[in-house]
Amino acid sequence: MAALDSAVRSLAARERVLVLSGVVVVTALGAAYLFAWHPGLATAWNGGEAWLVFAMWAAMMVAMMTPGAAPMLLAFARLSRGRGDGEPGGLALPAFLGGYLAVWTGFSAVAALAHWGLHAVELLSPDMVIANPVASGILLLSAGAYQLTPFKTACLAKCRTPMGFLFGEWRDGSAGAFVMGVRHGAYCVGCCWLLMALLFVGGVMSPFWIVVLTLIAMAERILPHGESVAHGVAAGAIGWGLWMLAGMLV
Repeated sequence: MAALDSAVRSLAARERVLVLSGVVVVTALGAAYLFAWHPGLATAWNGGEAWLVFAMWAAMMVAMMTPGAAPMLLAFARLSRGRGDGEPGGLALPAFLGGYLAVWTGFSAVAALAHWGLHAVELLSPDMVIANPVASGILLLSAGAYQLTPFKTACLAKCRTPMGFLFGEWRDGSAGAFVMGVRHGAYCVGCCWLLMALLFVGGVMSPFWIVVLTLIAMAERILPHGESVAHGVAAGAIGWGLWMLAGMLV
């Protein structure tokens, strides 16, 4: 029995290393592509280059949202092993992550369209920041208010309870894993989409702002009192938005 327990602990430890190593690799690849992207496109855009902006957003979402998925991926690997559905080296875990990132890739397409629209009406500066303080203030107020909505709370609850999500959504096989990844990604987008939109306020390609928003999204999903983090972000965004709008009245 002791030998069996030791073997199980060894397998679990190896499982954690494999999953977390995969998360690091995927995040690093996204970040590497993102910061190799040519910033000149910010000021010289045409329809034929729109796909490059989409690729930029997709790489950014991969780099920003993969770390926060680590607890869900670890829970999926553990539950999959317990059910005898395969180990992390199989297809189920990559399929789950693929479904999750597919949803964020879809979000990236929408973000690229918004990027194009802001550029077309000359609301986006060469640094890829919204150049109109009123528009920035309204976006901040909207993001802050959304943080307090029941929909945000419900989506965040799904993201914060990996085992609860998996027990409620479980589907066997790699195809089932992909569907579960899609559903988890949908909840994650529902939780974080307006936070990601704040990249237009702080700078779409600002390393500082990318790190800040990544840490906020992770803190909401991983820390013991993530709901309080969400409420604190709401207060900060609303306060910042009001300050920007008030500055236009002075």
